[in-house]
Amino acid sequence: MTRIQLTTVIVAPIQRCFDLARSIDLHMASTDFTGERAIAGVTTGLIGSGQEVTWSGRHFGFRITHTSRITAFEFPTYFQDCMIRGVFHRFCHDHYFETRENNTLMKDVMEFETPLGPLGKIVDKLLLARHMQRLLERRNQCIRQAAESENWKAYIGS
Repeated sequence: MTRIQLTTVIVAPIQRCFDLARSIDLHMASTDFTGERAIAGVTTGLIGSGQEVTWSGRHFGFRITHTSRITAFEFPTYFQDCMIRGVFHRFCHDHYFETRENNTLMKDVMEFETPLGPLGKIVDKLLLARHMQRLLERRNQCIRQAAESENWKAYIGS
């Protein structure tokens, strides 16, 4: 299993950061280069506890479909999304939020396991882990840019 952990400091209120992290529209904006779109379940706005979204996008030249459910939800400090259908053997993403002085500390812990046994582990180490980390870094940059400007209103309202 591969584990990616990132911490991002954002100069914005915790509630705003939490909501931006669960914004379907911001996620699509952050992955526009893959053509990733929400095609079923919650396809716009904010996803919440127990809700599902199905994503479709092009990665490594292949059209990939991935359905996730919000499996844990504690506003505004934590939520978890886990794959219920898709190409991974296992995929969970924990989102943690903490107020530190005038900032929000956003911590992501993403764990996934590829199928195909030993071959999957090789693909993961050589290719997939770096790809997933870059996707997460780009998403976090989009969250920070929106949260620290007036752009957040386009994703979660005022």
